Amino acid sequence: MVLRDLDLLKKINEKAKAVVQMTLTTADDDLCRILEPNVCPTSRRIEVLKELDDAGIPTVVWLCPILPYINDELENIRAILDHCVEVNVKGIFCFNMGLTLRDGNRQHFYRKLDEHFPGLKERYIEEFGDSYAVGSPNNDELMRYFKKRTSDEGIMNDSYEILCYLREFPQKSRQSKLI
Repeated sequence: MVLRDLDLLKKINEKAKAVVQMTLTTADDDLCRILEPNVCPTSRRIEVLKELDDAGIPTVVWLCPILPYINDELENIRAILDHCVEVNVKGIFCFNMGLTLRDGNRQHFYRKLDEHFPGLKERYIEEFGDSYAVGSPNNDELMRYFKKRTSDEGIMNDSYEILCYLREFPQKSRQSKLI
């Protein structure tokens, strides 16, 4: 849906800065349809990110949620970052590999685990109990990879740096169009 406003985003970007942000959780479209049933699949989001880049609109990705035992694998993170590199993402927010579960959300999440991943709810209850923060057991390895890969590719990975980037409004030159 963001592309329907592409002309408006371009106009904003001429005078200030328009940045589009979106989430990426998995490189697998089938898994994406389960985890985020009411949005377009990852492959379409990557196409949109590319179209935005082609139009000169900078983008930022939120790499979340990363669900323990579902999408917290190096192969998934590598594939998502490969896509981010391909489409020239400026920054990626990633606070850790995991998710947060508030009371109420947890019950809904557990119902969905039972529906799509039978037996996994019990593992979550045993391992995480009623914890608000549910971290991936692969967090350390995945975060090391995330930090190194994004740094190597020149993609911002520090939340404060990304927030500063989002808040800065560079002065655009007002050149005459009488050429």
